[in-house]
Amino acid sequence: MASRLSVRKGRALNSRLVELFEDIVVVARVKDRLPRLFHLAELECSRGGKVGMEVGNLRERILVALLIWRFGEDNVDTSIAATKREIDARVFGTPLSIKTVTVRGKTFRGVKLTWTVDATSARRYYDQYYPVCDIIFAQISWGQTGGLYYLPFEAQEEVFGSVGREGYLVLPKPETNPRGVEVSAEALRAVCSHNRSRLIEIRWERSAEDRSPYKRWVEYWRED
Repeated sequence: MASRLSVRKGRALNSRLVELFEDIVVVARVKDRLPRLFHLAELECSRGGKVGMEVGNLRERILVALLIWRFGEDNVDTSIAATKREIDARVFGTPLSIKTVTVRGKTFRGVKLTWTVDATSARRYYDQYYPVCDIIFAQISWGQTGGLYYLPFEAQEEVFGSVGREGYLVLPKPETNPRGVEVSAEALRAVCSHNRSRLIEIRWERSAEDRSPYKRWVEYWRED
């Protein structure tokens, strides 16, 4: 219960993130630059033609950098304790989670809430889960239209209450290598289409550049 109360205390974040998603300068910059930046992230995290899982962390940093650019370093706290697994930053003191996923076409797919290789831990997380903070969610669909979403806590809470734990969450399949608990594709679609959520539509086109994943590190070594 304490976590729910702490979330409700910081609703001023709603207006700031709504502002982010409705500012015509920010929207234009996101539409123009995010595909290129995410493409560079993929190039930096590629090996043997395959994109590594670490690309998620790099995408997260790109989106946190957007928040810092818009709101200033003093208002975006990234020094989050490792125990706060669902929180990636605090904006004006209020917790925020950042999620990204690559899909094909305009379909929705589940998004990981927590990663674990322990089925017991996954089940414990599932049984105790409740939405805890706002989410910025990037749905990437190369060659198609996807977007950057703002998913407020209230929208998540309403959908969670409507579909229940079984409809909102997906556990790893038994006798497989468990990789964590997901928000189901159906629940995520419902949260994204909620009237409190916001969307910046993005045409995801890869840029022509083909940067080596080692280029920027080589440049650091070359510095005097």
